Amino acid sequence: MHDMHLTKYAAIAAAFTLTATPALAQEVTLRFQHFVSPASANPTYFMQPWADAIEEQSNGRIKVELYPFMQLGGAAPNQYDLIRDGAIDGGWVIPGYQPNRFPEAEALELPFMTTKSAEEASAAAWEFTQDYLMDDFKDVHVIAAHMHGPGIVHKRGDAVDTVDDFAGLKLRGPSRPATLLLEELGATPIGMPVPQFPEALSKGVVDGGVITWEMSPSLKLNELTDSHTDVAGDRALYNLYFIWAMNKDVYDAMPDDLRAVIDANSGMMASMWAGRAHDTGDIVGRDVMAADGNQIAEMSEDETARIKALGDTVTANWIVEMDAKGYDGAALVDAAQVAVRNNTGD
Repeated sequence: MHDMHLTKYAAIAAAFTLTATPALAQEVTLRFQHFVSPASANPTYFMQPWADAIEEQSNGRIKVELYPFMQLGGAAPNQYDLIRDGAIDGGWVIPGYQPNRFPEAEALELPFMTTKSAEEASAAAWEFTQDYLMDDFKDVHVIAAHMHGPGIVHKRGDAVDTVDDFAGLKLRGPSRPATLLLEELGATPIGMPVPQFPEALSKGVVDGGVITWEMSPSLKLNELTDSHTDVAGDRALYNLYFIWAMNKDVYDAMPDDLRAVIDANSGMMASMWAGRAHDTGDIVGRDVMAADGNQIAEMSEDETARIKALGDTVTANWIVEMDAKGYDGAALVDAAQVAVRNNTGD
């Protein structure tokens, strides 16, 4: 008799556990991954505050865990596929790390396309993304699309002063438009994702490369390079396009009220937030390089004009190439320019 009672209680307990499960299933943990130091600008000023906002606004029912340095596995160039396939719940993607896969996004990355304000450039990026790229990214749920601040030339030895100084330099580039520009400048471009850059510098595989101020401290560019050069004027030498995205099935499976929390921290506001993170980090990064006694330089307006002319060649060639692929290259360039104008403060 005693055993029967135990069995009955066990059955009741099991039944209770089963009925309690649906309520517990509403508690969601999202694992988001990126490929840089948690101390760099985007994780510090956007990803972590974003994760905190999601947790707070969901009353703790959504927890966002951030994994730096690709800790959940895979390589930075494959991040889009990791999100699409559900290997991770979400993360930070540089579409340009897979050349020719998302060609329309390159319009925003062309030379001198964006202003040096990452916040403005990111507002333009979200606008352009809505009009041209959502079909490209239909396999994931896009939360934000953004750009970084101005791309800076970092190198060993003296700063580049003229276009001629680029001749023969082996320089790391992040994307196809950036490497096309470096090639036009007479450098030897070497495309590589950011995690590989410090080692390539320390081993002498490259003489330098182009990247932002904000990434410089976490990559130890104050130690690995000697000079840092920007172009004159208010336009960025080049820029890089990013998306912050999550797995579509994971997003769709969330209860409506929790999806609404994600939605409230998505779109234009999140894109501009991510851009502001880079602007903040750029100030910090530049100060770190200067404090270490490295040379901080700006090319003259005349030399910048020479680079702009070469940049125009890159853009003209890109239009021809896009037309050959069945896109309207000129229309994409125009649309990117309009998006930038629409979101520029002046």
